[in-house]
This record gives sequence, structure tokens and C-alpha cells, in this order.
Amino acid sequence: MNGRSDGHLLYCEVVHKIRGRIRIKSKSLKYLGRLKTEIENQLEQVKYIKSAKISSITGTVVIYFDDINVTDDNLIAFIQNTLNVYLVEIYKNEKIESNKNIVIERKLQEESPEEIIKKMAAAGILLLYNIFKKAPVAPVIGIKRLLNPNTLVVLSLAAPVISNGLGCLVKNKRPNADTLSSSAIISSLLLGKEKTALTIMIMEEFAELLTVYTMKKTRGAIKDMLSVGENYVWKVTDNGSIQKVAIEEINKGDKIVVQTGEKISVDGIITKGEAYIDQSSITGEYMPVTKKVGENVFAGTIIKSGNITIEAEKVGDERTVSRIIKLVEDANFNKAQIQNYADNFSAQLIPLNFLLAGIVYGATKNIQKAMSMLVIDYSCGIRLSTAAAFSAAINTAAKNGILIKGSNYIEEISKADTIIFDKTGTITEGKPRVQTIKLLDKSLSENMMLAYAAAAEETSTHPLAIAILNEVKERGIEIPNHTENKIVVARGIETEVENSIIRVGNKKFMEESGITTENSHDEMKFILGRGEILIYVAKNDKLIGLIGVTDPPRENIKRTINRLRGQGIDEIVLLTGDLEQQAQTIASRMSIDSYESELLPEDKARNILALQSRGSNVVMIGDGINDAPALSYANIGVALGSTRTDVAMEAADITITKDDPLLVPEVIGLSKKTVKTIKENFAMAIGINSFALVLGATGILPAIYSSIIHNMSTILVVGNSLKLLKYKLKN
Repeated sequence: MNGRSDGHLLYCEVVHKIRGRIRIKSKSLKYLGRLKTEIENQLEQVKYIKSAKISSITGTVVIYFDDINVTDDNLIAFIQNTLNVYLVEIYKNEKIESNKNIVIERKLQEESPEEIIKKMAAAGILLLYNIFKKAPVAPVIGIKRLLNPNTLVVLSLAAPVISNGLGCLVKNKRPNADTLSSSAIISSLLLGKEKTALTIMIMEEFAELLTVYTMKKTRGAIKDMLSVGENYVWKVTDNGSIQKVAIEEINKGDKIVVQTGEKISVDGIITKGEAYIDQSSITGEYMPVTKKVGENVFAGTIIKSGNITIEAEKVGDERTVSRIIKLVEDANFNKAQIQNYADNFSAQLIPLNFLLAGIVYGATKNIQKAMSMLVIDYSCGIRLSTAAAFSAAINTAAKNGILIKGSNYIEEISKADTIIFDKTGTITEGKPRVQTIKLLDKSLSENMMLAYAAAAEETSTHPLAIAILNEVKERGIEIPNHTENKIVVARGIETEVENSIIRVGNKKFMEESGITTENSHDEMKFILGRGEILIYVAKNDKLIGLIGVTDPPRENIKRTINRLRGQGIDEIVLLTGDLEQQAQTIASRMSIDSYESELLPEDKARNILALQSRGSNVVMIGDGINDAPALSYANIGVALGSTRTDVAMEAADITITKDDPLLVPEVIGLSKKTVKTIKENFAMAIGINSFALVLGATGILPAIYSSIIHNMSTILVVGNSLKLLKYKLKN
């Protein structure tokens, strides 16, 4: 492999070799999981490999081979090519494995703001009761304190915190933020300090309330953005009548009626009727298509004309909205590295709190000073502020039509240094239009030549045909009567107009039909030189004209590329399946650093892996459907445009639902602001809590004031994170 790139999963190096035996090390070999045996078998299928044994523990493979002409580079290249096929699953396994040692924290999204407010109100009332109640003549301390009604109510309110704190110790053998909080609460109660315990609870609940409120707003913003159908649909009842019901009430197998102008709300099969349906949000097809009984239809598509009855196949949790929201909130492998770092860092400091408490008590014999060490911890502020920051960023993005699947993608895109663009539908509009017309038969007018071309293309739904038909409509040209059109696959179309045969297609189609193209050399060179798609038009045996069709660049795409360079992107690459000339023209016009043309989807994926092998953090921007392999292989896959479909959502890590490429540099700017905010939170949480620890250890601050300072710092950093809700995306 050329150059070192130790951080890349597929990087391989030889650690030991003797004649006929070699040991190769690769990080990816640690994360094969169930693929291990399958890959060993594949390696052993090679004729010169006698045996291959993979060790997931050491991340090495030992290969015995019998061909002395095989080089180290040959073996490494073969191993990398074999692993390439499974790279997506290997990436996923790595993320899951790296999160196994993360501290177990309560899932904040499982609590609603209303539930937290109720707990705060109950704790507040109890705190007021304890403030104004008369102190007993002989206060009871120790275990007996836990058995009176007042204390039992406090314990019941703190039950989730205590349960999680003790559960983390039992299940994970590690303390977490709730371990410290529960220790401080129980210690306070044993000492008869109910007011201290309740103050700790109220302040922590308030910080959590801010975070949970942000998460709730984020869920709402995502639901609004991902709404792929109507809120209410017409359901066919058992007696054959139709009834208006909420979409949530539709079950698999139910039948719904959808009429002209309505959006389809379920994935299913047409059981009755016929309709002309706009499927551009799913397939990218420019023209609507006719759908009949027995054919599939998809949520998010629009009926242009017709009425159909659909038998629902995907409803409820299977629908896009439910799956994506669940993924955004809960996917284990979607946790940002900075969150993992924060969890591990704060988890390592939690035992320090217990150690300090022991040291302070041993030195002073003062339980109050020792308790101050337990009510202050770093993890609470760091955990809540990172969760709030990422949730606020996802919320802000969603309100602007950008779906970010997880916090790790925010951090990952902030580190991007290479952007790869697909061409059709990404840099260009994906809606070809006629750009150049060259008339070769002077006995005809330009409009007549176009009318002949439109006659041949009238029944076609090919994008190039649509471009010609649109040009004819805009010019107000009447399409002449013609016979049935005959399609010659991958060549062109022919028809008959007024006893003349009209052919429209490519150069090969003309040559196979015996029509010379020699007299069009200069005009052909001019059109191709502009990067346009060349279409030949012939009448009988004579070439009468050339049409140049272009797919124009998206509005603002040039400004987008300029802004991306301003965001620190070092390299911008174009990967496309289009012809060399078209790719070169677009790359030149957009000032793109390099390009590759005539690529298959798997070729794009290989190009991405080659860039990653050099240590580049790659962002792939495509349409989310044809570019699914490339979107999956990139560090970050971004689907640009109105492709709000299952395929697009699952292939891309970030989906921009608006047709505005300027949102790409804006989401990078948002991600960098988010990471900067989290780092500010780290500094504030560590600084303030360290100061409070020193004051608590010296006895200057009682435990209750230490708790107030600690929780106020948590509220401060959470508040700093919530500023991201007001972040403005310029587009």
C-alpha cells in the first residue's frame, strides 16, 4: 500500500515473514465478527495460498503460501480487496466495539419535560416543608433516618438516579454521574440533611430539563421535516365505504384511497384504479409515470391525476419517520468520539471524588467536608452539555431542512478535508435542456427540424427526449402527426411523418441506418467541445440537424464550492458515470481539483477508499439513490436535494432535503461551531468544578453550597450549548 495511513481501517503492514509464511496486521481484522470464517475461506480459495488464519484479538492474519514469486504488496493488495467488500459492516462493528466500554448513563430521551417538571415541583414542595418544619429536639442520624416518611419520599423521588448509579457499578463495574449523585443524596439523608439532598436533586433535574426539552424540540423538528404523507387518509371499511382516519390508525393490510393532488402516505400495492404519479422524490425520474393494479407505490410520491386504492405494506414503526427518529436518538454506533472521550474522561475522574472524600475525612474527621467531594463531579456537566449541544445542532439543522442521523456525523463532518461530488442531480440539476441547435439542411427551418425530432420522441420518457419536447413546447411548435414510434435500444428512435422516415439518436444509430455524418464534423466538434450531449436528427437517408443537450449546473453550486474552500476543504473531486468530455467541462467550469468519468457505482466506492487510504476525511455528496455505495463508504455521505426516501435516508448520513447546495458549507460551519461549543463547555465544567473542589476540601464551602456551585456550572454549560438553537444558517 502506498504511504502510511495507520488510522485507516484497511491499512496493512507486514509484522513478520519467512519463506512461505507471512503475518500481516490490519486494524480491520479486529472487527470482522461473524465474517471471520467467511473471509478465511475466501483467502484460501486462492491457488497459491495453502492456509489463512485470522486472529481477531491481535488483528493479524497468518498466511502460508507456496509461490515464491508472490510479493508482500501482492498479498496486502489481495487482503485489502477482499476486506473492501465488507468495509461498511467492519466500520459498524468498530463503532459498536468502541462504545462497549462507555459509561452507562440514563437515556434522557426516555423522560418527558412534563415528568421532570412534576418531579421538580414535588421536590420543591418537599424542600419548602423541610425549611419551615420544626427541627426535632434530638435529631436522628444514621440508618434510622432512612425509615421516616419524609426521607422515604425523598428516596422515591431520587429512585431513577440511585437505580442507575448502583446499576452502573453492578453491570459495568464503573461509576457514573448518577453514582456520585446517589452517594451524595444518601449521605445527606443519613446525616439528616434532607434540604441538601433535595437541593442537589432540584438543580440536577433543572439541568436535565433543559437538555430533554432540546431533545423534544429536535424530535418535533425532524417529524415536521420528514413528513412523507398526509396526516389523515381515506380508509376503505369492511362494508366498502370510505372513512377519514389518522395515518397512525392505518395497519398493514388496510386499504386506503388516494385521489388526484394528494400525497401517498404508505408504501403498498395498487389494488384498484390507475394513476399518473410523480415519483421524482424516489427515483429521480423527471417525468411522472403511470401506475396500474399490482404495481408498487411509495410514501412521499404525489398523484398528478387518477384515483387509486392501495393496500398498505409499510406502516407505523416501519415508516421512514419512526425509523429515522429512532436512529437519530438511539443508534449505539452513532455516538461522537468527543462524547466517548468526555464519558471516559469524566468516568476516570469519578473515583477521584471518592478518593478525595476519603482523604478529606481522614484528615479532618469532618463528614460535611468529605461530602463536598461527593456532590461535585465533572461528568454531569460534560454529559449534559454535550448531549444538549448535539441535540441543539440537530434541531437547528432539521429546522433548515437538514437531517443529521447522529452526533458522530456532526463531529466527523467538522474534520472533513475532501469533498466528492456526483455530477447528475448534484452539481447539475438533473433536468437536461436543449442548449445548441445546428441546422444542416437549409431547405428546412430550425423549428421544422425540431418538430420532426419531437415527433420521434413524443412517446418517450427518456430525459433527453423530455429536453427536446420541452424546447418544442416553449417555442409553441406543433408536433406533426406520425406513425407508431420504434425504439432501437441504446441507439435511438424512428417514426414516419408524411411518408418520410425520421430518425433521432446517436452517431452509431445513424451509421447503422446508412446515414453519413461526415458533413457535420465541425458542428459536432463545436457541440461536444461545450460538453453537451449530441443528438442526431435525420430525414430519410439525410442528416438534417444536430441538437446539443446540456444538464445545467445547479444555482449557487459555484458559490458552494468557493465557500467549501473557505471552510478548510483542501480537495474537491468530481466522480461521475457521464462521458469524459462532459465531466471535463463541468470540472473546468466549477474549478474542481480532479475528476473521474464513466464510473460504475462500485468504481466510485473504490475511489473513495483510495482517498481514505491516504488519510483523507471524505465527504461524498450525491443523490442518495444511485450513489448509495459511495455514500456508505465515505466518512460522511450527504444526500442533496428532495430525495426523501427510504433508500436515500438509509444510504446517507446527512440528508439535505432542500435543493440548495449552499447548505453543504453551512452544515459544516454548524458542525465546527458545535465542536467549539463543546470544548468551551469542557473548559468551563472542569475549571468551575475544580475551584469548588478546592473550596470544599478546605472547608470554606459547606456541602450544600458546593452542590449549588456544581449544579449552577452544569446549568451554565447546558445554557451555552442551547445557544446553538439560535445559530443562523446562511443560504
